[in-house]
Amino acid sequence: MQLDALWNFMQVDMDAERYESGMRNSPNRLKLLRQRDFLVEQQGNMKKVEASVATMADRLEVIKSEAARLQGRLDEFLTELKANPPQGREEVEKQKRAAQKLTESLSEYEKQLSQMRKDSEQYDRMQKDIRTRAARTKAEYDSLKQAYEKEFNESQKKLAELKTAADNEAKKIEPSLLARYRQVKQHALPPMAQLNNDRCGGCNMSLSAATRDRLSNGNDIVECDNCGRILVFRA
Repeated sequence: MQLDALWNFMQVDMDAERYESGMRNSPNRLKLLRQRDFLVEQQGNMKKVEASVATMADRLEVIKSEAARLQGRLDEFLTELKANPPQGREEVEKQKRAAQKLTESLSEYEKQLSQMRKDSEQYDRMQKDIRTRAARTKAEYDSLKQAYEKEFNESQKKLAELKTAADNEAKKIEPSLLARYRQVKQHALPPMAQLNNDRCGGCNMSLSAATRDRLSNGNDIVECDNCGRILVFRA
């Protein structure tokens, strides 16, 4: 009977399905993926740090140039002040304010330079830390990859055997029935279920009397009213 053949096919098909799922969820594979993602993340972090360093370097040159310019103006101002001392209180206050403004501006640039030196040291530590962690993870990744490749090759052989067995069972089934099975499989695993005390063995929901009658007749394909699984009555 075709339903019996389909049931036997499902057993082998589900074995292959479970085995392939186990391969995807292999601890070694999952760890490799985590390490790969970590390495990609560190590459991104390194690029961000390098971009920040490049921006800071450009800004540093601008600030150093401006600080040097202000220092030159201050030196010129002091030289001029020494050569031509201000006359009168108002002139003294004016020169004093000008000197103070130059000094404050120069002090602000010096603060920025000091902070940028600290930032530079921090970026150096960040780059060193990223390289150290990435190198350690890369070594672990390479070692684990070799072990996983061996595991994967062996698993592929076993999976091929299971799929071959499933293909052999599939040859015993009418194409239209097999196509229906594959359609149901897209939304329900396993795609077939037995009748258990007037309930679907897949979703455990009660079946209508009409569905039970059709199933007992055994003349056509019957699907669960609730989950859509192909139902079989097995004594």
